[in-house]
Amino acid sequence: MLNPSKIIGIGSNYRRHIEEMGRAIPAQPKMFLMPPTALIGPGAAIEIPPGTTRVDHEAELGVVIGQTMCRVSAAEALDYVAGYTAVNDVTARDFQKIDGVFSRAKGFDTFCPAGPKIVTDIDPFNTRIRCFVDGVLRQDGNTADMVFDVPTILSFVSSVMTLNPGDLIATGTPMGVGPLQPGQVVVVEVEGVGTLENPVVARADRTDA
Repeated sequence: MLNPSKIIGIGSNYRRHIEEMGRAIPAQPKMFLMPPTALIGPGAAIEIPPGTTRVDHEAELGVVIGQTMCRVSAAEALDYVAGYTAVNDVTARDFQKIDGVFSRAKGFDTFCPAGPKIVTDIDPFNTRIRCFVDGVLRQDGNTADMVFDVPTILSFVSSVMTLNPGDLIATGTPMGVGPLQPGQVVVVEVEGVGTLENPVVARADRTDA
């Protein structure tokens, strides 16, 4: 199980996804933070919190940092990578629109499934990423469609903050994000990593009498 000191997400990083959202291609990586408490592993349930009307899946390539990074060039960045994994950057889309920022929308417990393993022998420049919900294909993309490749992302993030061993970077999602409902099963498949499968449930909050 990963134990990152922080999780960094990159928004709007696949050209076709940017097109489907009707947005402009960013001039530099759009970086945000997620709490480590959002992290869960394969098989653990994604919990839909009360009050939200739309929670989306976002299949992503995850990069796990292997050694301390601070102001590292893109040319050297891959030397600092421990490996790669699959990430589902779950997002309460309605809260994102209301708040205009990502902290609440992506910060709920269970909103960052990752796994099933960390591998070293994939090509981060050309890796297929897919997402299935109840066996139906929702997302089918490739890291070749990234606006900012993995070395560029790592160099940019490390110019802002020191990355520690075990930190996790979710590098953006391909087109096709869509809603999740309690009772469904979502699978993120990253070529060379395997499948990350999680059931979706409604969060059972405690009510006081």
